[in-house]
Amino acid sequence: MAQETHVLDRPPEGASADWTIPQNWDAYTPEEHATWDTLFARQAKLLPGRASNAYLKGLEALRLSESGIPNFEELSERLMKLTGWQVIAVPGLVPDDVFFDHMANRRFVAGNFIRRPDQLDYIQEPDVFHDVFGHVPMLADPVFADYLEAYGRGGNRALELGALKHLGRLYWYTVEFGLIAEPEGLRIYGSGIVSSSAESIFALDDPSPNRIGFDLKRVMRTDYRIDDFQQNYFVIPSFEALLRATVETDFAPLYGEIMAQPDIPIAEILPTDTVITRGTQAYARSKG
Repeated sequence: MAQETHVLDRPPEGASADWTIPQNWDAYTPEEHATWDTLFARQAKLLPGRASNAYLKGLEALRLSESGIPNFEELSERLMKLTGWQVIAVPGLVPDDVFFDHMANRRFVAGNFIRRPDQLDYIQEPDVFHDVFGHVPMLADPVFADYLEAYGRGGNRALELGALKHLGRLYWYTVEFGLIAEPEGLRIYGSGIVSSSAESIFALDDPSPNRIGFDLKRVMRTDYRIDDFQQNYFVIPSFEALLRATVETDFAPLYGEIMAQPDIPIAEILPTDTVITRGTQAYARSKG
């Protein structure tokens, strides 16, 4: 997702004015395709019974199990037929207004590079595996596709109101690290979880984190960390409920209310929370 600061303040050489670049699929090396295949095979074993039905259906519909890094043109053709979205390559993190404009117009920005073989478990900047394997299957779901478009439309308004930090938390706790309650139990749909072998297990099985019922205002007040497992996961009842909470809310007065209140520290439980799992926080304590 977009960050509040960037190394570059203008498109780099070779990029268009909207920051897009060619994917250059033919330039990927056999080692890079093999890295994708290794990551895919590892997650494919973990995700059945853990990932949401929508994610697993999207993975199949988009034929991401085919060997090698997906070709964005072919992937976009399949995705356009399902929900009208496309995948476009960018040179890394892009400015917030660019990120939001692309999303509002159903264009999902993805890095075109892939991590090195010695970075399988963690990479700081999102690569093509995180962006495509993690995010794109959910874009095949019509309701979630509408949610991301609505989020993009609200992004520039948040910039104008100085509320990007709060809107960013909504993205973090849903698109990146969201859980959903399905009839079979809790399932993962956030890209930061489904693309991580360790967090795919931690988010559902570990007794350490809190799992809390989703509440829009609560989420937008809650701090998070970017460098380790989450200590809070927020659970939506359905993607329809998430979409309604987004499109039926007037965010301007909500921002005003939230900005007048203190942030909620990571791992704190409020009396008003719907607590699904009260975490032990043992993992956080073990990290000091």
